[in-house]
Amino acid sequence: MSHSDFVYLTEDASHDAAILLINEEAFGPGRFTRAAERIREQGPHDRRLSFICADRGEVIASVRMTPVLAGMTDAHLLGPLAVRPSHKNRGVGRELVRIAVDAARRAGSHAVILIGDPPYYRPLGFEPTRPGALVLPGPVDPHRVLAACIDGVAATDLAGVLRHRSLRHGIPRGV
Repeated sequence: MSHSDFVYLTEDASHDAAILLINEEAFGPGRFTRAAERIREQGPHDRRLSFICADRGEVIASVRMTPVLAGMTDAHLLGPLAVRPSHKNRGVGRELVRIAVDAARRAGSHAVILIGDPPYYRPLGFEPTRPGALVLPGPVDPHRVLAACIDGVAATDLAGVLRHRSLRHGIPRGV
């Protein structure tokens, strides 16, 4: 199987069941307790900026983007990013991240934020945010909060409550 067999597509509703299965495989039931999941529960992800990778018609990976505010800065939360175990270490995840960040840039986002592994994401253009500057709805290792910034905004400039963009005029309960 070569990379030429992989097709990257914008996510649509027909991919939902496969994405759910891939996320279950990758993260298990503990994924629902994570701070990033608390943000995703505040409102829908943006399908226009969310993508899948298919191999011969089978969905084998996905990345979702959720519109968020970092303080008052329009941004997107990247994740979950998940790849089926049979297709790991082939560059699929890196390509999905690249596609999603480019799409966010074209959509006018000022930053793409994620909670993830710095050695994986730093080579993809993500930098650490200032520890504790972004307030999330749950515990998180501050060294895993990373951002790829657009339009001259620096990762260390991002500050404030990280919440779904639909909550622009209110802070969700529990934060």
